[in-house]
Amino acid sequence: MFSSPSFFAGLLLGIAICTFVFVIALRRRNERAQVAERRAIAAERLAEIGAMTSGLAHEIKNPLSSVVLNAQLLREAVLDSDLTADDSQPLIRKVDTLARETARLKDILEDFLRFAGRVRLDRQRCDLRTLVEELTDFLHPQTQLAGVLLRVDLPAQPVMANVDAGLLKQAILNLMLNSIQAMETLPLLARRELILRVEHLPTDANLNPEVGIHVIDTGPGIPEALIEEIFRPYITSKRGGSGLGLAVARRIVEEHGGALRVFSEVGRGSDFRISLESIS
Repeated sequence: MFSSPSFFAGLLLGIAICTFVFVIALRRRNERAQVAERRAIAAERLAEIGAMTSGLAHEIKNPLSSVVLNAQLLREAVLDSDLTADDSQPLIRKVDTLARETARLKDILEDFLRFAGRVRLDRQRCDLRTLVEELTDFLHPQTQLAGVLLRVDLPAQPVMANVDAGLLKQAILNLMLNSIQAMETLPLLARRELILRVEHLPTDANLNPEVGIHVIDTGPGIPEALIEEIFRPYITSKRGGSGLGLAVARRIVEEHGGALRVFSEVGRGSDFRISLESIS
């Protein structure tokens, strides 16, 4: 019975199928290994490029500081010289332009370093109401100058989170400055209002409780197709902007294990919401 042709045919067919399956599995495993190897090499190269560009940015930033300082000294020298006003004023304007543009380059480099560099969090227990109030006091003169009404909406009870206060302030400040700049494009008599709100966010029973920090503006709003685009590095429609403010803000929030989302309606404004895990 076992020597019948059908038995041997079935055996050979079984061996062929097993061999085929083995070869396919082996090929897929090799392909996955090759993909993983390519990803590892790409990640290593990106890490090398990141380290190189960060080092280069540091090397550029130091001479820029010297240029700004020397421009200030040159301005003072022109003012103290015997030149007439007609001769000195053009020179002063050129020196001021040099200092201003150099300072802008320095700011762009600092934004880049915050985005590309390694983020080290120094987490401390913090009442987010206090953090927001400090930011409000700091930015209030600038909002007045821009004709923006700054309002704060804080709960009566503490809103606690474990955060790096300095870095989180930087993220919120970037959002606030972005909103102020967006409202600069509004018509002269349009309502310009910036609201900072802190709240406990509603969560499901299976999730950890979260807190929210809102930066709400009455600006022109963002088209839905551009919602994610605005968080990409060097994507900006603002004159003189680095295109890194929102990207840096999102990275800081995500390093905290949180999320930064925007809810916007064209013609009505935007609500940038930071959500973080709360603590008792």
